[in-house]
Amino acid sequence: MRTITGWKALPAIAVLAVAAGCSTTVKVGQDFSFGEFVSRAKHGETTKAQVQEWLGSPMGQGIVLETDGQKNDQWTYYHGSGRIPSGTDTQFKLLQVKFNSEGRMISYTWSGEPAKPAADKGN
Repeated sequence: MRTITGWKALPAIAVLAVAAGCSTTVKVGQDFSFGEFVSRAKHGETTKAQVQEWLGSPMGQGIVLETDGQKNDQWTYYHGSGRIPSGTDTQFKLLQVKFNSEGRMISYTWSGEPAKPAADKGN
């Protein structure tokens, strides 16, 4: 039996929810704390192993071709939830982490709800 996960599952779940005429909560990806990540991550120091320890296995992996021709690994983490078919209570967050050829973090891109680093919470 084949299991459908991530974005591939969304169309199938949407069709079932509409067909059933009910409102269903859908979740994709694996939840993670951006604040926790950013409070630990250090440019040029953080390794792939550390990121995986903090966030788990990436939902996707790829390569970024930079304008200078350099190729860097990129890991993608995402989590989303919402109600189908209404689209209410929809939330989505995306973190892409880029690594150099030595496996050290050189940058990250964040999209989602505003988050402060874990050390800044409560200030």
